[in-house]
Amino acid sequence: MANIQAVEVGQEYDFSYRVYFRDQNGPVSPWHDIPLFANDEKTILNMVVEIPRWTNAKMEIATKDKLNPIKQDIKKGKLRFVHNIFPYHGYMWNYGAFPQTWEDPNHVDGNTSCRGDNDPLDVCEIGYKVGKRGEIKQVKVLGVMAMIDEGETDWKILAIDVTDPLAEKINAGKPPNQFAFSGEAKNKEFAMNVVHETHKFWRDLVNDACDDGGMDKTNTKTTNNGNKISTDDAQKEIDTQPKYQPPASIDQSVNVWHYV
Repeated sequence: MANIQAVEVGQEYDFSYRVYFRDQNGPVSPWHDIPLFANDEKTILNMVVEIPRWTNAKMEIATKDKLNPIKQDIKKGKLRFVHNIFPYHGYMWNYGAFPQTWEDPNHVDGNTSCRGDNDPLDVCEIGYKVGKRGEIKQVKVLGVMAMIDEGETDWKILAIDVTDPLAEKINAGKPPNQFAFSGEAKNKEFAMNVVHETHKFWRDLVNDACDDGGMDKTNTKTTNNGNKISTDDAQKEIDTQPKYQPPASIDQSVNVWHYV
């Protein structure tokens, strides 16, 4: 979406780092205010790029922070970096999320017999263009895999940038993660059913129709209830954050190769 701009604050690879979003009118939530569908036919979807291909800083939409900026995940008090699996560095695809979706932790999925993981729907975009953090890509859904992560359903939508030359040619320690359906990827129709279901869960969430589990529902466009704030108030929230600085130094151990 050409009218959406990513705004970095704080220092990259530091606890202060955030990526906020704004359009021509002011700040927006990437989770609640950016539409899921990019066309009237609902065949092209908007994807928020959290982790560009070949990078390994584990970034994600902060579902419990006001305006839901992207920030680096923290585990055991440390900023997370994924391992580099030889010969790759970081992620092998552009990784992100579909806005206006939510894997409801109160819902037991009939296919996996597990509850949702309480996050927006994850997307692995396999096109040739390396994305940018905070970029909004328009993608075509190809299929889906169902990862079971610590007993929770964590759908992974497989998609491709609609501008990729192959887009029209492709038919549509804890214990290790497992995949439902014996690791089989499901087809586009199955994947779109997952998209529509999690979009409904998100609508219930922002309209206070279910237990929100502490999720922040602040938006500047979507709802007409107490979750909606003015763009001026949203800008004040961003202005409280530290100014953007060059990236902090990181321990070189995050660049170690791992082998499987």
